[in-house]
Amino acid sequence: MDSAKREAGTAVAPSLAMKSRSLSLRLFGRRMVRAAGIGLIIAAALLPLTGNTFYMRLGIEAMLFGVLALSVDILLGVAGMLSLGQAAFFGLGAYISALVLTQVGPSIWLAAGIAIATVGVFSTIIGAIAIRSSGVYFTLITFGVGEVLGKVATNLSWLGGSDGLLGVPVPSVSVFGLVDLPLTNNIVFFYFAFALVLALYFGVRRLLDTPFGAVLRGLHDNESRVPYLGYDPFRYKLAAFVLAAVVAGIGGMLYPVLRGFVGPNLFAFEISARAVVMALVGGIGTLIGGLAGGGLITFLESVIATFTERYLTMLGAIFVIFVLFCPDGLIGFIRRKLQRT
Repeated sequence: MDSAKREAGTAVAPSLAMKSRSLSLRLFGRRMVRAAGIGLIIAAALLPLTGNTFYMRLGIEAMLFGVLALSVDILLGVAGMLSLGQAAFFGLGAYISALVLTQVGPSIWLAAGIAIATVGVFSTIIGAIAIRSSGVYFTLITFGVGEVLGKVATNLSWLGGSDGLLGVPVPSVSVFGLVDLPLTNNIVFFYFAFALVLALYFGVRRLLDTPFGAVLRGLHDNESRVPYLGYDPFRYKLAAFVLAAVVAGIGGMLYPVLRGFVGPNLFAFEISARAVVMALVGGIGTLIGGLAGGGLITFLESVIATFTERYLTMLGAIFVIFVLFCPDGLIGFIRRKLQRT
């Protein structure tokens, strides 16, 4: 009997040691992702110190497309749903914002409120239809939504047709009615966008650290088991779909303020595909990876385009390299390197 207990004890000890090591590595990995994220945030915050207007505005564009990539990561990295139509919500947010700013008044908060409400309602309707399908059918439905909205925007004259809406005014940001910050100032605009993106990222991250996020990750790992735990997969998938759409819409809301116009190209498949690439390059499932991938791809596009017109081919090659040699993305690569040191 004593020998049997000793054998059982020696068998359990390595198992406990392995579990303890696995848990410590997981916690260490999270700390490394957090450290890498903090480093990226600090680097982004210091960009205006260069004093270069071009890089500041490019940085704003990178943040907006990073938000779009964040919306992809919510669906793909957390809930396990691949959407190729996030540009639909990005473009819808941009068009609603442009209409409010040109037709109602130059209030960024009013434009944001109406854009968020519109995207929220629209995505609830589309999500209730799309989520009833799964896999490639869900992906194709989301792809179709973007294409349909692009055609609608092109054929409606009051939306500017193929030319889009031009001459969008640049508003000021009212802070509690005490002071107005002019977004015509590039430094003010940069830090306003930076603060908005940070609030959005930490808000989404905090939300996904709740039981709601745990259920979404459960859907990602094994959807068939979730109902046995007392959760309705449809409701949670719909909530994730709407959350991702609203995040994309917030990114789109600032786009006309940056560019001064919006066009039907914002609904294009190219925008959705680029957002997926940004999320994959940054690191799926990390959230900060979408923002990192958005910054990396946007700046690479700008640099490569100065040397060759085939910059899309070069970006495609970079994406293939990441898939083959760094499948867990930039954030995953940083985490692995730090773990080895």
